[in-house]
Amino acid sequence: MMRRMFDEELADLDMSFKEMGLLVSETLEKSVKAFLNHDREAAQEIIDGDKAINEREIAIEKKSFEMIALYQPVTTDLREIVTILKAVSVLERIGDNARNIAISTIHMKGNKRVPAIEELIGREGTEVAKMVREVLDYYVNNDVSGTEKISAEAQQVSKDTNEIRTQSIKAMEDDSEIVETATDYIVVGGYLKRTADYVSDIAEWIIYKRTGKIVELNPGTSSYL
Repeated sequence: MMRRMFDEELADLDMSFKEMGLLVSETLEKSVKAFLNHDREAAQEIIDGDKAINEREIAIEKKSFEMIALYQPVTTDLREIVTILKAVSVLERIGDNARNIAISTIHMKGNKRVPAIEELIGREGTEVAKMVREVLDYYVNNDVSGTEKISAEAQQVSKDTNEIRTQSIKAMEDDSEIVETATDYIVVGGYLKRTADYVSDIAEWIIYKRTGKIVELNPGTSSYL
């Protein structure tokens, strides 16, 4: 009886975690779109909606602690709850990055734009949001093999961010009036790079959930840019 109740509550916890992750992924995509469209109204909606993401994190953490206290799980069951506790805080930080991109949109002052760089940012934003959805599927399916794909994708995002930075610096050198806009490009690229690193962190916790081992994906690539 207790086992069945635990399994049902754990399934609900898994579902809540995935729902929060999908919300975060959608919010991230919207924040990048708002930035590229200079849509301050949409950006403000994202900023206002960050509270809902934070509340989901708190609810999942509360439920996790309650389950540990009530059922006193061990071994694989405990690892699964610990994984959720760790990963949900990472999702919240990804939500913070989406909010920060929205804040950059609100504060953006430069009128001149560089379409080639914005195309890079748009592509990178789509890729990072896709990574969030992928890692959620790997979690639900208990798929450790998928973590290698996440690692490779994070490395590509890092290269794309470096390209955004390189092109932005060149744009500044070529035209002093582009400095403010290009600085925003670098900042947003940094948020996306950091988000890809966070997805790698979730992938590491999936490995822990499955094997009990702590590993580090993409060591030495966690810098801001």
